[in-house]
Amino acid sequence: MKRVQIRKVARLGTGHTPSRSVEKYWDPAECAIPWLTLADVWQLRDGSISVVHQTKEKISPLGLANSAAVRHPAGSVAFSRTASVGFSCILGVDMATSQDFVTWTCGPKLDPRYLLWALRAERADILRRTQGSTHKTIYMPDIEQLTIPLRPLDEQRSIVEYLDEETSRLDELLAKKRRLRQLLYERRRSRILDAAEGAASAAPRCPSNSIPWIRSRPSHWREVKLSLVARLGSGHTPSRSRPEWWEDCDIPWVTTGEVSQLRDDRLEILQETREMISQVGVANSSARVHPAGTVLLSRTAASAGYSAIMGRDMATSQDIATWTCGDQLRPRFLLLCLRAMRADLLGRLAMGSTHKTIYMPDISGIRVPLPPVDEQDRIVEWAWGELRQVDSMMTALDEQIELLIEHRYALAYETISGTRSAA
Repeated sequence: MKRVQIRKVARLGTGHTPSRSVEKYWDPAECAIPWLTLADVWQLRDGSISVVHQTKEKISPLGLANSAAVRHPAGSVAFSRTASVGFSCILGVDMATSQDFVTWTCGPKLDPRYLLWALRAERADILRRTQGSTHKTIYMPDIEQLTIPLRPLDEQRSIVEYLDEETSRLDELLAKKRRLRQLLYERRRSRILDAAEGAASAAPRCPSNSIPWIRSRPSHWREVKLSLVARLGSGHTPSRSRPEWWEDCDIPWVTTGEVSQLRDDRLEILQETREMISQVGVANSSARVHPAGTVLLSRTAASAGYSAIMGRDMATSQDIATWTCGDQLRPRFLLLCLRAMRADLLGRLAMGSTHKTIYMPDISGIRVPLPPVDEQDRIVEWAWGELRQVDSMMTALDEQIELLIEHRYALAYETISGTRSAA
């Protein structure tokens, strides 16, 4: 079977990000052009979505005209080549992309739907071309060399129809399992809120006076300003222009990069960080080393609202708020409260249209329910016992979902390569 370089049967393109410092390029009133970025990759991860019509962000015609961004025609095939590498889709409408994507606009010998399936079928082989230790990238010279099996158009279309039909059954099963997982996730959130507001207590209850995210609380609980029972702190980034401050790094340094570990709330204690900083870097910046047991909250951008407990002494970037608990507050109970109040934090306190931020003055005003410490300990043990049961079921579902996704890719590979007949 003949293989050809994709760029010989489809026009290769890429994208760009207009300058964020020019407000006119990002004026919400003017931004009308869909702009595909890595923020949209979440909908492509399992391969069940083939055509993208809407994007999380848009750019303005002025931003497009004054940058290297290009509006690609509907029907072009896009492929992510940095960080979240290897995810693909067909553009459902004319749109631009960031530089994290390449696009192919197919010529008369190539059906875009066939190209999409071919890219997904050979994703594992394509990923072997990535470079970089932290942020994987496929560079343009390697993109230009990508090849696919090229069949006559009628065969391409037959293969597409076969794969669409075969995978539709997988997609239905995936959708059912995802709905069940969402129900479990909602049960998990409910258990966290129950714990934070003492739902299991037999004591008389009263409405909350000053905490908007709880429905009621046991009458013997207090409502306190968090900064009165825990020391509020934050962090800093030592200057990157001073390389000597980034040598001999041995202090774990919490940044928004850790949030990937925290998104599903299953991790209670954070032990490892992607980066470390040095003693010299700490000494020459506003960074501070916080003791093990400190509770952290990410407060910026898409990572805002996620929390954990430091498993050892750590420093943080300025994107993280911290609380070192006093004698009246247990870190594990505070963690439950922060997770229970996430929706309130993001809905009431987070500021900004595109990149949400919870500012430190608002963080300093957070209030929490405060049971006696022995009751806090009992609540935490009850809550994590409940959560572990839910987590066990969610883990089993995650494994089943992953197997279905792997089967989807395997089916595509066998069909595109010719080891499975599409007849």
